[in-house]
Amino acid sequence: MAEPIISIPNIGPAMAAEFERAGITDAESIRALGADEAYARLLAAGARPHFIGYYALAMGLMGRPWTDCKGAEKEALRRRFHALKAKTTPKAGGIEQILDEIGVRAAT
Repeated sequence: MAEPIISIPNIGPAMAAEFERAGITDAESIRALGADEAYARLLAAGARPHFIGYYALAMGLMGRPWTDCKGAEKEALRRRFHALKAKTTPKAGGIEQILDEIGVRAAT
């Protein structure tokens, strides 16, 4: 039997549901993909990017609590997150794109 996604530290039911919507249904698959690829698949499936979710996943895959992420390690994860987001998140269209271009909406 496959190990449930929520067996990964820091991953709760909401994030597990996002993984399942992205076609990732067990903890073994997430571990095999690693934090970056697993999170990229979430984004490609339409999940909204959220830095805390990303670093909670990365820390959980290391067996560490999400609150353990600080300083230079957190900044390195933030750079990886923004790179993933830039590569994976579809660009807004229509009015959202215009608002982004003129700086009306806050960056996510």
